[in-house]
Amino acid sequence: MIAAERRRAADLIDSLSVEQLETPSLCGSWTVREVAAHLVSPFAAPRRSVLPLMLRSGFNLHQLNARLAQVVARQPADRIAGLLRDNAERKFRPPIVGYRGQLTDLQVHGQDIRRPLGLPHELDPDRLRVSLHFLVSRRARGFFVRKGRLDGLRFEAPDVDWAWGSGPVVRGTAEAVMLAMTGRSVVLGELDGDGVRLLRDRMT
Repeated sequence: MIAAERRRAADLIDSLSVEQLETPSLCGSWTVREVAAHLVSPFAAPRRSVLPLMLRSGFNLHQLNARLAQVVARQPADRIAGLLRDNAERKFRPPIVGYRGQLTDLQVHGQDIRRPLGLPHELDPDRLRVSLHFLVSRRARGFFVRKGRLDGLRFEAPDVDWAWGSGPVVRGTAEAVMLAMTGRSVVLGELDGDGVRLLRDRMT
């Protein structure tokens, strides 16, 4: 699944114009180019730069990832896409979040790129289901999902026959539910249920 998503991301990056690459993504202040760079940073970041960046980031993983993305984003887009494609089958298991976290990272960031550009954003149902299960696990808390965001809510994605939790309901497509769980407020209008208002409050 990870290999397939890496190849899919590489094809996407190869298809983008310079203007599209500089478009703001859904991921904080990152451009599309910087999101693409983040996806390949485990393979592309110069090893000599990792320790200094780690020190400058105060050993904060989120800050380190942001700095690595900025470094890798200086490379041409076709180089970034090529590295993703060349390393599609490479095994890389991030600490704590593991393989499921990496799959989720690829899917969420793929949508961070596609949605602002108005590109088709359908995802594979089986891969989505894996990511939804991961996002409600302890491993995702504090990394992909802000602590407390999902508490006391029930999430339902009927298109992949998936549900979790108890309380006021948040219902939508699996893709929209995944993005909402990871803090992308742009999908709130695509969700329904009596829990959406509470989720919205927690995201602002």
